[in-house]
Amino acid sequence: MNDAISTPSQRPHTALVWIGRLIAAALAFMFGMSGVMKLKGGPELAEGMAHLGLPDSMVFPLAILELTCLVLYLLPWTSVVGAILLTGYLGGAMCTHWRVGDPFVVQAGLGVLVWLSLFLRDKRLWKLIPFRTLK
Repeated sequence: MNDAISTPSQRPHTALVWIGRLIAAALAFMFGMSGVMKLKGGPELAEGMAHLGLPDSMVFPLAILELTCLVLYLLPWTSVVGAILLTGYLGGAMCTHWRVGDPFVVQAGLGVLVWLSLFLRDKRLWKLIPFRTLK
């Protein structure tokens, strides 16, 4: 067999892969609900946008951007591109919150979880970001 991941030592541990998938599912729920709520609109959303100093005209484009990044992240063959785009999206959210004096620890935590989930699910990243193993 000439597979890139052919020997058992090269395969990611099944439990780690499932932990990564569970984190990805939780992220999908959070980003998905955020995008849907932006599409739905409402007075709370308008108040939040006003607090952040953003016009209401940005809500629909932000929702489409967020949901597109999420779909790219969830598809295995585009997951790395999706993670990069979600990281950029969260970076913009962090700057926006920082600018008005709000805490941005949630956005930073979500960015870490995006990459942790992908790292646990994709063995190729294990080679790109190697960690030393104890012997």
